[in-house]
Amino acid sequence: MLISLLVAMDENRGIGKDNHLPWHLSKDLKRFKALTMGHHIIMGRKTYDSIGRALPGRKTIVVTHNPDYQINTVNNQSGDICIVHSIDEAITFAADAGETEAFIIGGGTIFEQTLPLAGRIYLTRVLTHQECDTFFPELIPNEWGVQEEIYVPADGDNEHASKYQLLIRK
Repeated sequence: MLISLLVAMDENRGIGKDNHLPWHLSKDLKRFKALTMGHHIIMGRKTYDSIGRALPGRKTIVVTHNPDYQINTVNNQSGDICIVHSIDEAITFAADAGETEAFIIGGGTIFEQTLPLAGRIYLTRVLTHQECDTFFPELIPNEWGVQEEIYVPADGDNEHASKYQLLIRK
């Protein structure tokens, strides 16, 4: 199973502020949906709390160290949310379900733990500097190659210009 990271970060590697995205990029949200639809998405508990529900068409795996953490049954009526207590457990769950590409979607600690396992990074480089309190780990340039890059200008629905990059582990 391929493990892919899916992240939007600013020019300082910032990915969040107060458990929220520090920008609104409509095209990036549509890209996120298109990439992850039909797949397992793996996230930390804080990221799940910021979303607050299962995303339709995807199996959500929430990683938490809290053995008592539970998902509100109203938010999990479809049964598409699974709680696990380690990255290994999350990956095993997705692989056992027949997943071909699992997407890691945050937050910072989860990205740190899974970066060494990833074969791909779907990266949105947001061309701005924002005040952030959560950051993506530093990438070692000679470990990753840019397979494709698309420039996306700012417009009425996208407050900052960005670049979509597909990074492949060398």
